[in-house]
Amino acid sequence: MADVAKRAGVSRTLVSLVLRDRPGAGAATRERVLKAADELGYRPDSAAQMLARGRSRTLGVLMNLEQPFHAEVVKAIYPAAGKLGYDVLLSAVAPGRDEHMATGALLGHRCEALVLLVSDPESHATERLGGSVPTVVVGRQATTPGVDSVHTAEAKGVRQAVDHLVDLGHRRIVHIDGGKGPGSADRRTAYRAAMRRHRLADEIRVIPGAQDEDAGIAAGTLLLGEDTLPTAVLAANDRCAIGLMHALRSGGVDVPGDVSIVGYDDGNLSHLSHINLTTVRQDATGIAEHAVRNAVERLENGSLPGRETVCDAQLVVRATTAPPR
Repeated sequence: MADVAKRAGVSRTLVSLVLRDRPGAGAATRERVLKAADELGYRPDSAAQMLARGRSRTLGVLMNLEQPFHAEVVKAIYPAAGKLGYDVLLSAVAPGRDEHMATGALLGHRCEALVLLVSDPESHATERLGGSVPTVVVGRQATTPGVDSVHTAEAKGVRQAVDHLVDLGHRRIVHIDGGKGPGSADRRTAYRAAMRRHRLADEIRVIPGAQDEDAGIAAGTLLLGEDTLPTAVLAANDRCAIGLMHALRSGGVDVPGDVSIVGYDDGNLSHLSHINLTTVRQDATGIAEHAVRNAVERLENGSLPGRETVCDAQLVVRATTAPPR
C-alpha cells in the first residue's frame, strides 16, 4: 500500500479508503490510485483483512469432483455469494480424502458458514461437524438440529417421468438405482410409488447401480443378456443414462425405438444433439441461491430453527423416449 501511495502521490490512508471502496476520495484520485495498484500488481491480503475486521466473510463449499451436478451448483454459488458480499472457498472429496477431512479443511480456513453438497446420505458425522458453524446441506434432508437443507422435489420429478412413460404406453419400466448417491433413496421410493399408482406393481424392478456411467453400462449389459428387454428405463441420473445408452446401442438396441430412457439432473451433456436425453431437470441456480441465502441468514441473524427448502423438478422431454413398438 505504501508503494501504491507513493506512485499515486497520495497518503496511505487514502489508498486504504479507495481499495476498500469507502468514501473520502474524488473520482480522479480514485482512478489514479486504482491505476497505480494495477501497474504494481497490488492485491489486498485477504488474511490480513480477515484479522483486521475479525471476520472472513467466506462461505465454505464441500463438493464431490465425481458429481457433475455439483459443478453446476458451485458455478451458481459464486455469483449468489458475491451479491451478498461473501467469498467462496471450495473443498473437494477425492480418493483418500473423505467428506469429514474436506469439511475440516474448510473450518481450518475459518469459513464462517458451510454449504455441504453431500454425496453420502449416511455422512451424518460431516453434518454434525458442520453444525458447529452455520450450515446448509444440499441434496437431502438435514438430520442435525439447527442445520438447513436444500434439495429437489425428488418424488415430483420421478412421478413426472413415470407418468410420461405410461402415457406413451409403457408398462415394463425398470429403474436403475443410484446406490448412495444424492437423492437416490427418494427416487427409488418415488419410482415404486408411481408404478403402484398406475397399477403396475407387478412390473416394478429396481436394478442395483450408482450415479455414474459404469453403472449404466453394467445395467445395459445385464439387460442385454436377458430374454426380454424392458420397454423403458428410468436411470439413476444422466451419467447412468448415458452409460446405459452406450451399452444398449453397442448391443444393437435402438433408443428409443426398442427401449426408452429417462435420466435425472439435466446436465450439460444431456443437451448434446447425439444424446438429446429426456431427463428430469434440477434447478441448479435455484438450489445455489437458496443455499447461499440460508447460510448467510443463519450467519447474520443468529440462532434459527432448521429450515428445509424444496426446489422444483421439471421433466424435459427430448429424443430418448417414444411409444413402445
